[in-house]
Amino acid sequence: MSERATPTRPETDGAETAETDTESGVTNGASAVVAALEGAGVEHLFGVQGGAIMPVYDELYTSELTHLTMAHEQGAAHAADAYGQVTGRPGVCMATSGPGATNLVTGIADASMDSDPVVALTGQVPTDFVGNDAFQETDTVGVTRPITKANYFADSPHTVGDTVGEAFALARAGRQGPTLVDLPKDVTKGDTDSDPGPPRTPDTHEIPERADPDAVTAAAETIAAAERPLVLSGGGVTKGEASPELRRFATEHEIPVVTTMPGIGTFPEDHELCLSWAGMHGTGYANMAISHTDCLVAVGTRFDDRLTGGIETFAPEAEVVHIDIDPAEISKNVHADHPLVGDAATVLDQLQDAMPGAPDASEWREQCDRWREEYPMDYATPEDEPLKPQFVVEAADEATPEDTIVTSGVGQHQMWASQYWTYRHPRTWISSHGLGTMGYGLPAAIGAKVAAPDREVVCFDGDGSFLMTIQELSVAVRENLDITVIVLNNEAVGMVRQWQDAFFERRRMASEYPWVPDFAALAEAFGARGFTLEGYDEVADTLQAAFDYDGPSVVDAHIDPAENVYPMVPSGGDNARFALAEDQL
Repeated sequence: MSERATPTRPETDGAETAETDTESGVTNGASAVVAALEGAGVEHLFGVQGGAIMPVYDELYTSELTHLTMAHEQGAAHAADAYGQVTGRPGVCMATSGPGATNLVTGIADASMDSDPVVALTGQVPTDFVGNDAFQETDTVGVTRPITKANYFADSPHTVGDTVGEAFALARAGRQGPTLVDLPKDVTKGDTDSDPGPPRTPDTHEIPERADPDAVTAAAETIAAAERPLVLSGGGVTKGEASPELRRFATEHEIPVVTTMPGIGTFPEDHELCLSWAGMHGTGYANMAISHTDCLVAVGTRFDDRLTGGIETFAPEAEVVHIDIDPAEISKNVHADHPLVGDAATVLDQLQDAMPGAPDASEWREQCDRWREEYPMDYATPEDEPLKPQFVVEAADEATPEDTIVTSGVGQHQMWASQYWTYRHPRTWISSHGLGTMGYGLPAAIGAKVAAPDREVVCFDGDGSFLMTIQELSVAVRENLDITVIVLNNEAVGMVRQWQDAFFERRRMASEYPWVPDFAALAEAFGARGFTLEGYDEVADTLQAAFDYDGPSVVDAHIDPAENVYPMVPSGGDNARFALAEDQL
């Protein structure tokens, strides 16, 4: 087994864990694997069948588990990732050996970068064949070691069930992340009557839930004395189910809140204290607040470069209170004056109890409001120019319930979807952040819809991103999943084209698409409903028709190919010096 350094506390997998039936019918390694998944409370699996994983699939034939066959293994990993983000329980993906396993790698790496709970099960050639360059053999454990929280090579049918259970428990314990179990065919076919126990983390894995009390007291005193306090809410707030505690802390002490991009939805964006998200394409007022705060209370964030820009100019006047469950993240990128290691919800409660009073920050709140007025997120809609993507995003937001789940691919469309949709709840914004995986949006929408079948799911994609995983539309049609894909089609890999214009003297090498398919017609060919959108007067009716259709639909929205994403902080730049137009870069 290989593991990341982050420790996790010993635990059973909570309410989702069922006691193992002593008469579960375990007869071989494969049935032990399935029994372990059932004992962990797994309901859905995403995968692609193949030779080396076939014994496990054979056991699924009589299982209560629901398996969705995806069109490509990368799609299975992304669907499992999104499923885990929406439910809070690890999503499970499966693939065969060799190319099946390697096709999962992008999705596993994506989950690792975003600390998303995923369990990957991969078939492997028989143990005796390992190392002999057998047909469809790959060193899956070696390939995935750097991108998994823990991975295992199963070596016995008697223990494989408990190994799968441990992988499940580790995926969600402490700092969440992907785990993998490689399953040689002789192990899954091997005889055993060993019933797996409930999922458990190893006894050696411990993590403190509560931060050091003295450190909490010192942090609380610093916050109370601050004149310009600011809360920075990261993706770890969602992972730790800490949104209620964060909202209570910020509102009771009237401290403005900025989120990271992965933290979108952890604090309602329509709240008067919310300044939206910060970073490279964050709002001007969020970036100004971070650049001028004197006390930054950062919760569940790893301070990646897309948030901070240049480290030396990030929150230069602030004392930093950093709450994180992973001690390895403390002072890794941004120095923490007050490191508070522990569970986000628990530590926020500790901080709340330790506060000697609220900071006197009325002038600071007024300043934040002035920045909001000075740098509004507005845009022009000239009648003589093509459709603006921001208008499409806002119109879709207005036409859907507030608990709608939004997924996206990666690129300009991702930024517009995160900037111009108002997110009020955690687990409603599902995207690829750290790895920036084009093609993430459609399979993620499938995983999200399976996780929340009664909620609206909207995927914003770009033409370039959509083409990378468009085959998964066949899955949505086959399963009759009611999802709506809105392709913001500018006939380019738009973000690359924007950077080429800004930093490479407009040399648009390999970024423009002189021809793209008719996505509406292509959707119809798959068996979905297709719509074409070109003018402002069509937007409301076309989107409503797509949302009303009971099944997968694709809206091919032809947007202004010259439109760019702003604000923008150049890579490594000063967040306070964001550009609002290309000539400011």
